[in-house]
Amino acid sequence: MEAAVQTLGFWSLIPPLVAIVLALWTREVFIALAVGIWLGYLILAGGDPVAGTLDTIEAQIAVMTDTGNARLVIFTLIMGALIALIQKSGGVEGFIARILNFLTKVGTKQADKGNRRIVETISALTGMVLFIETNISVLTVGTLYRPIYDKLGIPREKLSYITDSTCAPTCILVPFNAWGAFIMGLLIAQGFSEPFPVLMSTIVFNFYPILTLLLIFVVIWTGWDIGDMKKAEIRARDEGKILRDGAVPMMDDSISMMAAKEDIPHRAFNMIIPVASMVLLMPIFLIYTGWGGADGAGLAKAWSALTKGSGSSAVLYAVSGAILIAMIMYKIQGLMGIREMTDLCLKGMSGMVGITLLTVLAFALNNMCRDLGTGQYMADVAQGFITPALVPTILFIVAAIIGFSTGTSWGTFAIMIAVAVPLSESMGVNVNIALAAVLGGGIFGDHCSPTSDTTIITSLATANDHIDHVRTQIPYALVAGTGAVILYLILGFADV
Repeated sequence: MEAAVQTLGFWSLIPPLVAIVLALWTREVFIALAVGIWLGYLILAGGDPVAGTLDTIEAQIAVMTDTGNARLVIFTLIMGALIALIQKSGGVEGFIARILNFLTKVGTKQADKGNRRIVETISALTGMVLFIETNISVLTVGTLYRPIYDKLGIPREKLSYITDSTCAPTCILVPFNAWGAFIMGLLIAQGFSEPFPVLMSTIVFNFYPILTLLLIFVVIWTGWDIGDMKKAEIRARDEGKILRDGAVPMMDDSISMMAAKEDIPHRAFNMIIPVASMVLLMPIFLIYTGWGGADGAGLAKAWSALTKGSGSSAVLYAVSGAILIAMIMYKIQGLMGIREMTDLCLKGMSGMVGITLLTVLAFALNNMCRDLGTGQYMADVAQGFITPALVPTILFIVAAIIGFSTGTSWGTFAIMIAVAVPLSESMGVNVNIALAAVLGGGIFGDHCSPTSDTTIITSLATANDHIDHVRTQIPYALVAGTGAVILYLILGFADV
């Protein structure tokens, strides 16, 4: 698509920006994405509305021809089945009872500030521990803690913020996962024969994820609520509403609020074991899918396979395995029959149709941005006016804009690492700082973008309105992003 980059120029920015502005302004994210995609293909079709419309339709089909995308779409559907099974089994009520019993021992009353802080801190730490894969981190935190947050009257927006802001930052700072493998592959393509030490050297300079994680605990322990998050907290406190009036949760209420089956015991392990199985199966299937291309022998080969495994396959297999384990458990206990559980799975999947459509539209928009050359155009423009002292700052800002526009941090890394390495070397800038700026900027843009798949899955896992999640998270991302810019400016002018 080099020709697209050379000839479209500024036009390549219009479709994604229109989609993002419309989504934030109107809160109609489906329409916003569809309009953005149509504008993109209208431009690619040379202004022909018929061809542009037909290409827009074909773009949705093209999404499913990519096996990774197809796996994620199917995974989204069957996640609804797992949640429905857990809800109906009484496991959620059992888990809530256990947590509330714990809180009664350490707190004074059910909804006091101390109990809120404890639950929010534990949920944040859970997300940080699960650095093996972002989707598993998001789904585990959302599934486990949503009922507790609801019980304590904490708004869904706060759960979404904590869930989303712990996953990607931790994955990039503890890169023993698919993120690390992907970035190391990009570094090898830039001529680094030993990419691992280079990647590890970027961690101390990766200011955005570091500041994001620190900010989470500042917010939890000081109650520093800003922007729309402050409104959400006031609404939850004064009106007892965990969701805004008119909010459209990405998980249907028929699934997220499904009552347990009557006349069955409420056992916490009926929730904990399926969720724990999903988490534990993830690295096993990463090793399985990466084994064929792994190097070394024994433990060394297992580690190599872990970093080379297919994340989309592993997460799909892990959720499927968790569903199977849950069904066996519930059947053995006599909680539900096979027919009842099958119907329940279908009902759970039907509640995920909206989020599945949104995922397809987001992927189609990302593909359209690639065809337009949006990211590469931004990178090319930045190189025209950059100076050595400003290299880290400009790289961070450009990566953030690309991530925000395209909704993909990995796509941003692929574009910007190819720019950052030769640029920093030619200007005598510390390459570790330059790479860190790119990685942090990509995550910043991904955090703020309503088209990001991680942001979408967070809204799903926490059963929150998607745009409400984006609008409440952006102010905190801007705080951490501003801090990162200041630190990169200091480093740039200090010539570290």
